[in-house]
Amino acid sequence: MELQYPDLTVTEHVRQTARQYPTLTAYDFMGKRVSFKTLMAHIDQTAAAFAGMGLIRGDTVAVCLPNCPHAVEAFYGLSMLGVTVCMIHPLSAPDEILYYVNHSGSKALITLDQFAKKAAQALAKADHHCSLVVTTVKEQLPCFKRLVYPLIQKEKFPLPATTVRWRSLFGHSPLPELPTLDANEPAVLLYSGGTTGKPKGILLSHRNLNALALQTIAASGWDTIAGDTMLSVMPMFHGFGLGIGIHTALVGGACCLLVPRFTVDSYAKLVKTRKPNFIPGVPTLFAALLQAESLQNTDLSFLKGVFSGGDRLSPALKKQVDAFLRQHGSPVPIREGYGTTECVTASCLTPVGREKEGSIGLPYPDMEYTITLPDSVTPLPPDTEGEICLTGPTVMLGYLNDPDSTAKVLKIHDDGRVWLHTGDLGCMDEEGFVYFKGRMKRMIITNGYNVYPAQIEEAMMGHPSVKDCCVIGVNDPMRGQRVRAYVVGEPALSLQEWQAYLAQSIARYALPKEVVYQQQLPKTAVGKVAYRLLEEEANG
Repeated sequence: MELQYPDLTVTEHVRQTARQYPTLTAYDFMGKRVSFKTLMAHIDQTAAAFAGMGLIRGDTVAVCLPNCPHAVEAFYGLSMLGVTVCMIHPLSAPDEILYYVNHSGSKALITLDQFAKKAAQALAKADHHCSLVVTTVKEQLPCFKRLVYPLIQKEKFPLPATTVRWRSLFGHSPLPELPTLDANEPAVLLYSGGTTGKPKGILLSHRNLNALALQTIAASGWDTIAGDTMLSVMPMFHGFGLGIGIHTALVGGACCLLVPRFTVDSYAKLVKTRKPNFIPGVPTLFAALLQAESLQNTDLSFLKGVFSGGDRLSPALKKQVDAFLRQHGSPVPIREGYGTTECVTASCLTPVGREKEGSIGLPYPDMEYTITLPDSVTPLPPDTEGEICLTGPTVMLGYLNDPDSTAKVLKIHDDGRVWLHTGDLGCMDEEGFVYFKGRMKRMIITNGYNVYPAQIEEAMMGHPSVKDCCVIGVNDPMRGQRVRAYVVGEPALSLQEWQAYLAQSIARYALPKEVVYQQQLPKTAVGKVAYRLLEEEANG
């Protein structure tokens, strides 16, 4: 199947949908519903507001927000100006925020009031001026919830005098003459932690995101998703959350049910009361679904698609989820996908009615896969394990300011095309079904988030008591994996002391859940820590 990809920016593509479906609901945030027509008006106002700050084509702005209307409107409004949007996890530690701002050269950082303290701490150390823009979810809530919001705010603190309030930007500047943008220009910068050092900034173009949206809709098996509802629970700093949970839904005319914070209870309540037609998520989200007591007698016949990505869906969990769905009247099973942030997110999906146990499905329309000898361009025959490589319109522009790393993963094959070398091991059968086998790169996936041991080890080695350390992932039935640290050194710190020490530089979700002290760590023949041996011992 070949799709037609219009030469549009991400905002123009959504505007095209808004012209077709102006009265359909674009998003629902905690009961507040906004139509496509109103959304586009908000995006235009946001673009005018940030143009009034002096932001222009080629600038970068960091958006450190959960899934809320401000995040959606900032992304599309800034994109109108030709500004690259750097998406940051709102639970990032201050030192992580500092790194992202410095590395991206962001001119401004947008965040919520509850995250403003750590953002201000980070910006105080930035190597260039970066404006802090602070907003609140209160102004986006339905009237009755606005009254309750001040009562649930726990922490109040004075903000720097230079802080800009989101609402103060609006109403002062008209929408300027917009630049003529090319669809191949950068739209978003997403960070993926480095396996041996600092996180890398993945530059994705407008065309990358638009192609993903059209491919996902085509691969879903439905002619249209207009008027349907997407449970947008995956966070927008993640390619899965932004590319599928938000952009695919809006391009297709579907309503984004924005979820700023995931809990099992709130998740179950939304599924039960709002009846979303599409639920994309990570395996741990679906494992939580099985534990939700409030869903036990719920009719799930409204479901049209349940998609798992971000980590491997074990055959055992798939069987459990499928059984749960059948028992509750769902007409569809869970479908597994695969992808990397270097191609936005998914590029392969289980086709409708053609499952193969252990397979992650067939490539998306216009995406091609091949299996090569690891770190080479030599193709391998079917059913032979090697490195998963892919090519197509969603492959990234490259890593920001890192041509060497870019050259290691974007390689020209004998066919003259650029292929993305994923660093993942797998094989393909004669029919083209892809099988994921494991990772060549060292990485932990916990609750769907990528955690890079090298970053945690570097932070732990900064403590004066540590002589040596190693961080691994341990299999966990709920999280997928949990982070365990092995430490050599005295005096021994407690887990709570370690978490407090690391909180300045490591995001909360990546903090070790276990710390094990040892007299020494196993070493390889060349003197490196034998982390694979620790993994094998821990995981049986």
